[in-house]
Amino acid sequence: MPVSTRAVGRTFPAATYAVGREKIREYALAVGETDPLHHDLEAARGAGYADLVAPPMFVAVYAAPALGPALFDPEVGIDFAHMVHAGQEFRWGPLVVAGDEIATTVTVHEITERDGRGFYTFVSTSTNQRDEIVCVGTWTNVVREA
Repeated sequence: MPVSTRAVGRTFPAATYAVGREKIREYALAVGETDPLHHDLEAARGAGYADLVAPPMFVAVYAAPALGPALFDPEVGIDFAHMVHAGQEFRWGPLVVAGDEIATTVTVHEITERDGRGFYTFVSTSTNQRDEIVCVGTWTNVVREA
């Protein structure tokens, strides 16, 4: 299965996500996070935060609007009928809290072919309104041969 590498190095326009208090609570409930920092405004403020604190993997919520265009770009060429998620790695910065505006850009980091499979690696960089990098994510997908 030949893969095209012409999209490697391409960075997609930033997508901005406004982090809402109720979205943090909903996400925390959905994934079983019980820490009061994610649910209780008084607890979060008592711990020194301006608002509810997003669980670290909330990155899947605020980065998704930026990842979508990269994954679905025809020049990248992913065959979704044969794709599986292979892995993800994150480097965390300051915690994300309700009220933050997170801008995420995504770059096609690498496209390779090994043993008849295509490996597609994307790097997302998410920055808050204070220009602090809150998360750098590496997302890898594998496309098996048809």
